[in-house]
Amino acid sequence: MTGDEQTTDVEPALRSYGISVEEIDGGDPLELTYMTAFPGREVHHPEIGRALNALIDRAEADEWDPVRVEATVVRAPGDVLGTWRAEPEWFEALAAYEISETEFSTRVLETLSHADEAAAAGDEDPAAAEADDDDAARGDGDRADSGDRS
Repeated sequence: MTGDEQTTDVEPALRSYGISVEEIDGGDPLELTYMTAFPGREVHHPEIGRALNALIDRAEADEWDPVRVEATVVRAPGDVLGTWRAEPEWFEALAAYEISETEFSTRVLETLSHADEAAAAGDEDPAAAEADDDDAARGDGDRADSGDRS
């Protein structure tokens, strides 16, 4: 089965596991964007599991050759909730019983990032740097204003 045929079959497999595929590019990496059924503040872990189970089942049936999976989870089109990824070696190690399902899940969850956290971290860093600059400027002025001219 060619890569294009595998990609064509991956989308219906994901949908059969309850994954609302918005966009899929089946190259290497497989780029998947799906709309979550749980649009809270964090990516729903069981939903990640369903997407991965669809891919694992296809790989075990020799209907998909594992490649890196880069997933983007959206609340609505253009409203990113988070991202996660899975490496082909992890799928292969799982199939060969070299790692457990728990280890596989742990590896994937370690890649999980939430858009709100990234945005908050991005907003805090410049503000913190600006505050440090302001403190340093005040500190220099405070010494001069203290009357200490040594």
